[in-house]
Amino acid sequence: MVSLELLKDHETVRSAPVSEAEALVDVRRLNLWYGKKQALYDISVRFPRNQITAIIGPSGCGKSTLLRSLNRMNDLIPGVRVEGEVLYEGVNIYDPRVDPVAVRRQIGMVFQKPNPFPKTIFENVAFGLRLMGVKGSELEDRVVEALKRAALWNEVQDRFKKESGLRLSGGQQQRLCIARAIAVEPPLLLMDEPTSALDPIATQAIADLIAELKRRYTVVIVTHNMQQAARISDRTLFMHLGVL
Repeated sequence: MVSLELLKDHETVRSAPVSEAEALVDVRRLNLWYGKKQALYDISVRFPRNQITAIIGPSGCGKSTLLRSLNRMNDLIPGVRVEGEVLYEGVNIYDPRVDPVAVRRQIGMVFQKPNPFPKTIFENVAFGLRLMGVKGSELEDRVVEALKRAALWNEVQDRFKKESGLRLSGGQQQRLCIARAIAVEPPLLLMDEPTSALDPIATQAIADLIAELKRRYTVVIVTHNMQQAARISDRTLFMHLGVL
């Protein structure tokens, strides 16, 4: 068990408030229910630009629910009800006029278990770009750049157009999913325990990659690994029983 003292040098919501100008995402009095069961209680927090914010806490405390609220992934679960606001670039993504699909196009997400498509490495990364209408040499250039930024290019450059993403190792598959997410240049990248299913070596590689990503993106990561949170995050939020 890792002591909370590991996090003592990190900012907390109360000791280091984030201004509206600094925040890419501003969550205001967010409450969420799964049917009759309330999972989030009056959450208010801001996520600053180009920083890594880690959300920690015991299993079932609402970490992943809060993360999925930031791009309306919870909308896909029957019986979910949300009150409050999530302002992304000043726009409430829960406004009835906002298309949740459009929200998810701008906010990338990497899940706990790698989920590459049954396509080539190239087509995995190109998927979102094609939906955006990117074609030709620009498409290939952006795929290669995403693979480089995900620290995968050197390992796959001789086979990325012919080999399935499903044939990669677990750590490589997770980096492929990160490349797929960042290829479309989302300002915000959400990560739900991205290393929990990986071996220690792959976990270290992904952690190093996440630390580099904040140069270009705002990252919010859910993790059970307090050592990882202390090492890579700029701010750490603690959740318990749906309360931040």
